[in-house]
Amino acid sequence: MRTRAAGIGLIVAALALCACAGPAAAPVSTAPPRAWEQPAEPEPVDPDAAYVTARLAELSVVEQAAGVIMIRVPGTDAGGIKARLAETGVGGLILMGDNTAGSIEATAALTSGLAIDPGLPVLIAVDQEGGTVARLPDAGPSARALAGQAPEAARAAFAARAGIVAAAGIDVNFGIVADVTGDRRSFLAPRVFGADAASVSARVGEAVAGERGIALSTLKHFPGHGGAPGDSHAVIPQTAMSLEEWRASQAPPFAAGIAAGAELVMTGHLRYTAVDPAPASLSPAWYRILREELGFTGVAVTDDLSMLQASGEPGLADPYANGIAALAAGADLLLYVGPVDPAELSRRIAAAVADGTLPAARLAEAAERVLTLRRAVAPSDAPYVRCGELCEIAAR
Repeated sequence: MRTRAAGIGLIVAALALCACAGPAAAPVSTAPPRAWEQPAEPEPVDPDAAYVTARLAELSVVEQAAGVIMIRVPGTDAGGIKARLAETGVGGLILMGDNTAGSIEATAALTSGLAIDPGLPVLIAVDQEGGTVARLPDAGPSARALAGQAPEAARAAFAARAGIVAAAGIDVNFGIVADVTGDRRSFLAPRVFGADAASVSARVGEAVAGERGIALSTLKHFPGHGGAPGDSHAVIPQTAMSLEEWRASQAPPFAAGIAAGAELVMTGHLRYTAVDPAPASLSPAWYRILREELGFTGVAVTDDLSMLQASGEPGLADPYANGIAALAAGADLLLYVGPVDPAELSRRIAAAVADGTLPAARLAEAAERVLTLRRAVAPSDAPYVRCGELCEIAAR
């Protein structure tokens, strides 16, 4: 402060001397006035992001690989399922009909016994579309029924549906079908919100809004099963639809769901040959379109990778190679409903990183996205890393 006072005194004296010297005009300064610099407040730190970063740094490559796998474990023995999750270190569990054969309360009792790491719970997912695809008791309207109602009805229906999922102790609903088809013979016909992009888009956006804050929403089956005829449970459906046609007829419902805040997008085993001869679930081009054109920043999960083997195509016969290809293409979470050895898959993914087949940065990116989603479903009293005052700033 003393330095500032001395400087002001010199300026005053200089001005007095100039006044005595005559009427010569003083030069006009064009420099902007200088504000007294204040020490900058530290950048706030998101404590959840800090936790994810710290936990990711602790993981080996094999552990990162395990964390991007979602498996099925049959039955209702919570102890056995928990042991399987613990020994494999996988990041996710999908519940099927044999896991949820009882009441919602029985399923909740099962899921409550699966806690391993309170800071990063394993993601628990279910297919709860309503109608023909529902693993839990659900009397709400199906997508086909909602197609004949006002779009706002989808919000109420999926808020209730998400409530069922949450009451069962499940985090993720693989339940919002964003496909468009007018083919009544399609296996998708009872599961879609309509036969045109505008109708489906409106209802998809409302469905995501309904689930918001109750369960994590998933849009499926990107880039659009309705555009590629056939049942991907048995074959790889194929279409010659151009990218321009796709943008007009299949993309809008996914764009609407992403804009509404869907946390996950499920990629389908679908060939759009004008874009990429590979199935979309294994296609770098489609993951790039999902990220860059549609602006999706969440978790890209594959449809059940066991379905690729069921197609009978020799090039898709290896479940481990399929998983590595999906990760390399841009998937974040590898879903296996059929039998697979997660430990072997983790080792093979790590080997692919070691030999350069799979970039280490790509695996780390996928692992971080999945960890972030797992952190999002952690209980409010979950542990944090120590980030001191910076975390306090973030909490203000």
